[in-house]
Amino acid sequence: MTAQTARTAPSATAVRGMRRKALWVAQILLAAFLLIASGLPKLMGQADAVESFEQIGWGQWFRYVTGVVEVAGAIGLLIPRLAGLAAAGLIGLMAGAILTQILVLDPAWSAMPAAFAVVFAAIAWDRRAETRELLRSLKR
Repeated sequence: MTAQTARTAPSATAVRGMRRKALWVAQILLAAFLLIASGLPKLMGQADAVESFEQIGWGQWFRYVTGVVEVAGAIGLLIPRLAGLAAAGLIGLMAGAILTQILVLDPAWSAMPAAFAVVFAAIAWDRRAETRELLRSLKR
């Protein structure tokens, strides 16, 4: 590596900062989606949400539970101390959504929760120190 390359290459701290900013943008966008386009329609009984959960066959109580988990996850994504834990929990929700799409609803739509799960995994990984500290504080 030349002296010129060393001066122009971003430091590890700068790269970490850029990555954290990009993940914050993703967290905000995903939280908005989960809250506005997914969780609230389930909780408010939007017709297509009711119909989807009828097709799933677990009853409308499951629609409410899913809506509450999505809203809680959206809020958690916006709180730095909770973001990693929320992202990890949302990975589980997305795994269920993927399986439901493949096995019950429309397999083509399983790509969307799969893509979300990848982003949630990146958020959970990036926030692992905060999650570890949160879990330690709960043990005390």
